[in-house]
Amino acid sequence: MNSLPPIVAAYSGTFDPVTLGHSDIIHRAARMFPRLIVAVGHNVAKNPRFSLEERVALIQQVASDLPNVEVKGFSGLVVDFARDNGVNVLVRGVRTVVDVDYEKQMAVMNRDLYPQLDTVMLTPAPEYAHLSSSLVRELASLGAPVEKLVPKAVIKPLLERFGRPAN
Repeated sequence: MNSLPPIVAAYSGTFDPVTLGHSDIIHRAARMFPRLIVAVGHNVAKNPRFSLEERVALIQQVASDLPNVEVKGFSGLVVDFARDNGVNVLVRGVRTVVDVDYEKQMAVMNRDLYPQLDTVMLTPAPEYAHLSSSLVRELASLGAPVEKLVPKAVIKPLLERFGRPAN
């Protein structure tokens, strides 16, 4: 009898900052997979506002109610992270047709580089479908309210990052 390897999923991204849309995907993926790693990417090209360590710590707070979720930072290719951590399913959040086209292309490339890796795409809940980290950063920098965009643990550090007092 051929036994299947245990399913280990990873949801990768920069998460700068983690939004309610990300939190929605994390919580839903945690219900779908026995083990989920939130893989926080170190990508200096994206000019992150939060350090890798800060982003990992914020996501750990956001996912603290999920015993099957761990959060790890990484740099380099996500397929290398997947291979090194026994990941066989990548979870990707998609909001638009453009996201789907891009993620499909990445899924095919990732599978070519690491044939054991499948990709599952999840859409966020409708109330978060418009959110992106870059939009949240822009709104925070312009003084707009962010309380309905990010998890509670993120509000104070986000406001402070842009020189705004946290209420």
